[in-house]
Amino acid sequence: MAPEVLPKPQMRGLLARRLRFHMVTAFVLSLGVAALYKVGVADKRKKAYADFYRNYDAMKDFEEMRKAGIFQSVK
Repeated sequence: MAPEVLPKPQMRGLLARRLRFHMVTAFVLSLGVAALYKVGVADKRKKAYADFYRNYDAMKDFEEMRKAGIFQSVK
């Protein structure tokens, strides 16, 4: 009965190999999250702002606030 030979553990380059794997994984995940944020939040917010300012009349809003007495310097 011959003794079983165990493979030698990898000692050199272990940190570099694991770091490479984790850095690539983190980079890919961050790109995915950024893309999901852009589609899920930023594009909807941009559309909401565009819809609001499409029909927004600043002078009409100013006149309503002036009549309500919000401004002290404008009567």
